[in-house]
Amino acid sequence: MNKALRMLVFVFLMGLFTSILLVGVDAWTSPYIEANAQARLRSAVLNAHGFNYTTATINDVFEANIVEDIRDGQTFYVNETTGAVAFVFEGNGVWGPIVGVIAFESDLRTIQYIEILEQEETPGLGARIVERPYLNTFKHVTMRAEAPFLTISRSADPDDPNDLDAITGATRTSDRFQIMLNAAYAAFIELWDVSFEEGRD
Repeated sequence: MNKALRMLVFVFLMGLFTSILLVGVDAWTSPYIEANAQARLRSAVLNAHGFNYTTATINDVFEANIVEDIRDGQTFYVNETTGAVAFVFEGNGVWGPIVGVIAFESDLRTIQYIEILEQEETPGLGARIVERPYLNTFKHVTMRAEAPFLTISRSADPDDPNDLDAITGATRTSDRFQIMLNAAYAAFIELWDVSFEEGRD
């Protein structure tokens, strides 16, 4: 066997070994990755509904208190005690997808909680979308009866409770966040047949 052929056989065997190794590692780690993703989602849902839990009790607390209601392929996480409803929303940020969980109080109009699960925005600017102080500004906001249900702007109108401050220096991320929250709410009210009292904005 000449040197060139030995080299080709070596490269082929190394490639085969590496491929088998990668497939094996993927098969071994996939269940752990999936379990971690499920735990992250359940954590966000429990946070949205205000439940206390630990790493050890997260699944028990979730299963004891949250009902999963699937409508048109969308899973909603319902607290039957309070009537609050949480669900996953997502949309395009400036540099990648933004995925989060939002919960509405029993009136199905008032924001109870928002948490971001995934984002790829610019650190120190758009990435501030994950910060609790910023997300807390959305709490207790009652959506308008018509789109846009809320607005996010650089010069928010202090007399309009549905006009929220944009992230300083991250106007594009704020604009995208506004679009995805309004789109998520539009889909939500259609699936839940939310009615708005006459005369309320």
